Amino acid sequence: MSVSGLTGSPSRCCLRLPDRSRGLVCGQVSAIPSAGKPKEKFGILHLESGWIVSMKRWKTQKTHLIKCAMDASYGDMASESAGSAIFPRINIRDPYKRLGISREASEDEIQAARNFLISKYGGHKPSVDAIEAAHDKIIMQKFYERKNPKIDIKKKVREVKQSRVVQAVTSRFRTPATKFIVKTSIAFLVLGVLTVLFPTEEGPTLQVAISLIATFFFIHDRLKSKIRALLYGAGTFIFSWLVGTFLMVSVIPPIPILKGPRSFEVLTSLITYVLLWVSSTYLK
Repeated sequence: MSVSGLTGSPSRCCLRLPDRSRGLVCGQVSAIPSAGKPKEKFGILHLESGWIVSMKRWKTQKTHLIKCAMDASYGDMASESAGSAIFPRINIRDPYKRLGISREASEDEIQAARNFLISKYGGHKPSVDAIEAAHDKIIMQKFYERKNPKIDIKKKVREVKQSRVVQAVTSRFRTPATKFIVKTSIAFLVLGVLTVLFPTEEGPTLQVAISLIATFFFIHDRLKSKIRALLYGAGTFIFSWLVGTFLMVSVIPPIPILKGPRSFEVLTSLITYVLLWVSSTYLK
């Protein structure tokens, strides 16, 4: 007899189930209790081994398809992440070091560094944001420096030292031994103290004469030449006195500590002692 999709007989019925690999699978079940088991009130369903195997195979194929789909999805995400390189200097705070340029870089060099890094790390958004932030900060700083220029003292001093005039002057001097520097310093310091403590109505004539003799002596002691000692000593003395007079007249204001009719000559003598000490000690 046929019952709603089931083909049956008094003793058995056939259940047809779909299977992707084998089409329809027929499982026969018993509808009448077995004779050997009188204690059971209902018939025991005996599924054929073919139907059980087909169901397990169908579940296995379904699980395998789901797993393949998940692996493909995660594989695409991993490949996308691996293809986006991360900027290695993303956490460096100094914008110049972050872009890998010097502080003297021009605007073209700054822009070129920014474009290169963007093309290399453009697939990673935090890296792009870090590169753009460093670029904008440098550009704003350059703009502010143009609007508010400041004097670089170290640069100016370096330019002065590298000028030809300064190099020509400094080439005429050299540093002697420490013992010789101490000896000349003590000599001219004593002359300066005597000039300040014992001014006379005629002026510090004696102290100035002693300073000239000391200059001759120290230059000769260092250069071992009487002619050069005489020429250098006389020329330095005249130059020092003229420079001291000019400074006292035009540059240095009157000092209230030094009072008296000869305070001008005293201050001029002190300036002369300093210049004579320099020439006696360092002139070559």
